[in-house]
Amino acid sequence: MDTQRVRPPLRLVWWYAARPQTLSLAAAPVLAGTAWALLVAGTFRPEVLVLALAAATAIQVGTNLWNDALDSEHGVDRGLRLGPRRATAAGWLPTPLVRRVALAVFALAGGLGLALVALGGWPILAIGVAAIACGLAYSAGPYPLSSTPLGEPAVLAFFGVAGVAGTVLLHGAAVTAEVLGLGVVVGLPAAAVLLVNNHRDRVSDARAGRRTLAILAGPAATRRLYGALVVLAAAGPAALRPACGVAWLATAAALTAAVALARRFARAPLDPVLNRFLAATGRFQLAVVAATALALAVCG
Repeated sequence: MDTQRVRPPLRLVWWYAARPQTLSLAAAPVLAGTAWALLVAGTFRPEVLVLALAAATAIQVGTNLWNDALDSEHGVDRGLRLGPRRATAAGWLPTPLVRRVALAVFALAGGLGLALVALGGWPILAIGVAAIACGLAYSAGPYPLSSTPLGEPAVLAFFGVAGVAGTVLLHGAAVTAEVLGLGVVVGLPAAAVLLVNNHRDRVSDARAGRRTLAILAGPAATRRLYGALVVLAAAGPAALRPACGVAWLATAAALTAAVALARRFARAPLDPVLNRFLAATGRFQLAVVAATALALAVCG
């Protein structure tokens, strides 16, 4: 079925609106923080893994639905889009309904967060409130983050450093400099995913008055920045465990994938083929998490 012209079944419309290709970004920092706590600190709480995954996913889905609704209201998604068609802009779902569902999903995330606050205390409350506020501010307000060059740094902060550090705290381990470094490693490919999205939409975004990092940097610099983000992420295992041979082998494997991704992205034209890099970069992020977990398991 051509979802660009014919409305899919309602259940699929909501599935598309949730943007499932982005949900791994919410899971990655939780999985990485859990791996650190288990393999390095020797502590693990199964309820933390379940609740943190659910809360992070709810924040991501709420952000996606909120963005779908508000971008439609602001006219950002009108006209020819290179990305997947948005549910509200396509007329598949009424904007007020999507707004209400987004707020309900954020409320669900808040409820799950309260259970986590009971386990981790005020630092978790601060991270959770800031994450939900950032999800709302991404599309709302006079200067939404999605219209500025601050989107990628915000993703790095919340889908990397804060997500990993918060998960480590919830498992009862201490947040060290290495934990923060792991958060950067996890956040770099997440920022690369948003960079791909903004590079793809640079023409329509510029017409809508946006000034994203991809617009300000220009196409050539954006392609180089994408390569730098994935290559630096691939170096994570060796950076965290430089004296361990297995960590260097894991980094070599990740670097091979990163260089291949960067070369493909550098040659990709500004057309819908860029959508493939969203899921591909998300899979790369999970591969980096797995490679880093392997290095931690072997090297301690």
